[in-house]
Amino acid sequence: MLVVNRLIPMSVVDGPGNRFAIFLQGCNFNCLYCHNPETIGRCVQCGHCVDLCPAGALSRTEAGRVAWDESLCIDCDRCVAACPHGASPKLKYMETEALLKEIDDARPFIQGITVSGGECTLQAEALIPLFEGVHARGLTALLDSNGGIDFSRGTIQKLIEISDGVMLDIKAWDAAEHVALTGRDNAVVKANLAYLASIDKLLEVRLVLLEGRDHEKTIRGIADILGEKIQNVAIKLIDYRPFGVRANNAAHLAGVGRKEKEQLIHCAEDLGFRAVIDI
Repeated sequence: MLVVNRLIPMSVVDGPGNRFAIFLQGCNFNCLYCHNPETIGRCVQCGHCVDLCPAGALSRTEAGRVAWDESLCIDCDRCVAACPHGASPKLKYMETEALLKEIDDARPFIQGITVSGGECTLQAEALIPLFEGVHARGLTALLDSNGGIDFSRGTIQKLIEISDGVMLDIKAWDAAEHVALTGRDNAVVKANLAYLASIDKLLEVRLVLLEGRDHEKTIRGIADILGEKIQNVAIKLIDYRPFGVRANNAAHLAGVGRKEKEQLIHCAEDLGFRAVIDI
């Protein structure tokens, strides 16, 4: 069973072509600039959100758990904004067949699915039968990951092998900077970058451009690890946007200027990436 935060039946920003995007709940990073921080934690049933719902879509069960009635929900997201645990009460617990049925409804209009989060590889075991079902339908299955768990062993290795590729977020190259941004070290991210390139599963790397960070060091570090494989990998340079970012963090964050971004684009082009995508 997968714990799903939301489904987007048709998306053109979550991988190549028109894709069915699945956002899973739960993340092992706590990025300062996360634009969907409600996907980080799991609901602890505190009930803080229940009385805040203007539509009456949230209630307490007899067992004391928070219940969400999707038919009443108006998607105002007051519950999400108020959650003190970085979670959401609006979750779906979906078996493989139920999710495949949703995908079937969109199948005439999509090239495949992309699973994101949160961090999708935290639910690797449940994703394997989903990916097998997606492939049986002639669709592709991609992962959008922070690379924070070792991809080269166990269940996650099997998931990586049956996927059609990974879009890997690189937060920072310097270890201390990465810890400051995410709360976690990045040694395993670098190892996963090399591993994905070695098995030709790295579709693209993504970098959000924050003011005051050494992005050129990050781009060159990625290039050094990729070596000749760089010609198979796209890099996406993404403007920082405050939309969805927690207010206490957004107040202290800013993006880079256009001149700096153009310098980074030229740097990536000179290093030989397959494509440099300006977002």
